[in-house]
Amino acid sequence: MTTAPSEPIISARGVSRAFDGRLVVDGLSFDVQPGTILGIVGPSGSGKTTTVRMLTGTLGRTDGEIRVLGEDPRRFSRRTRGRIAYMPQLFSLYEDLSAQENVGFVAALYGIGPFKRRPLIRRALEVVDLHDARHRLARDLSGGMQRRLELACALVHSPDVLFIDEPTAGIDPLLRQAIWDELRVLRGEGRTLLVTTQYVAEAEYCDRVAMIVDGQLVALDTPDQLRKVVFGGEVIEVNAQQDVEPQMLGTLEGVLAVRQTSPRRLMVTATDAATVGPRIIEGLRRAGVAVAGLEEHQPTFDEVFTGLVEQQRTRREQEAADAGAVVTGHG
Repeated sequence: MTTAPSEPIISARGVSRAFDGRLVVDGLSFDVQPGTILGIVGPSGSGKTTTVRMLTGTLGRTDGEIRVLGEDPRRFSRRTRGRIAYMPQLFSLYEDLSAQENVGFVAALYGIGPFKRRPLIRRALEVVDLHDARHRLARDLSGGMQRRLELACALVHSPDVLFIDEPTAGIDPLLRQAIWDELRVLRGEGRTLLVTTQYVAEAEYCDRVAMIVDGQLVALDTPDQLRKVVFGGEVIEVNAQQDVEPQMLGTLEGVLAVRQTSPRRLMVTATDAATVGPRIIEGLRRAGVAVAGLEEHQPTFDEVFTGLVEQQRTRREQEAADAGAVVTGHG
């Protein structure tokens, strides 16, 4: 028996936002399924924060439809707003309060009474590894600890959906990894997360990735599928024990493209790495070339993002050329 797909927790259809006549977000459409992480990835100024503000109801939209937990964010019920948390990009807590007091203050805003509040505060601080620093003033915490404190404040009322804007901006790589580890733990507990980041490599941590440039959606899929979109398949790195030629593999079944990166190294794009790998080894053996190593190559997301942007630019240029040809033809 097949299970019916669940309704998306977050749904956006043709969402746009203009400021002074300029489109900052242009026709975004996507869904976020329960218990998953959607990463909205793009350079600074691409419309990520504007998108999050529209999804949380703190900013109106110019066009399109949004549903979060089945409701329009502009008209959230009190109950639905209590199921949502928003962690903004800029630190916005009270510097003169301790970490524990900051989390307690937010819990009180959500109407959590003093007796229920204490274990929830402890739990939230433990999740982000700040319980030992609970008595330190917020202003005395490092930048990374402040971001984790904001996450604790967002978690204290046990929300079902978290909107997290640039959680790792300006933080060193080790702390970035720690924050993403925490976000994935939350996902594992069944929460749904929408996370924005300007660090393209962080797409790897998400279940699905929406890449946006200049307010437009460039691609939306799983990390693995986005690699396939750019490279046409799975990439295999082949290291031979002697010089090797790309044409030795060109006719093998499942091989889509072969690129030589050094006299003894080939990058092979294949329909499926697991089935094509053994064929590569056998094909080179028949050609008198021994394989020293063969492994699936994971292109970096910087490469993937660059490839997607180039594809988008090519499509726009082709559409412009086609439109010009139509105008000329009618002239």
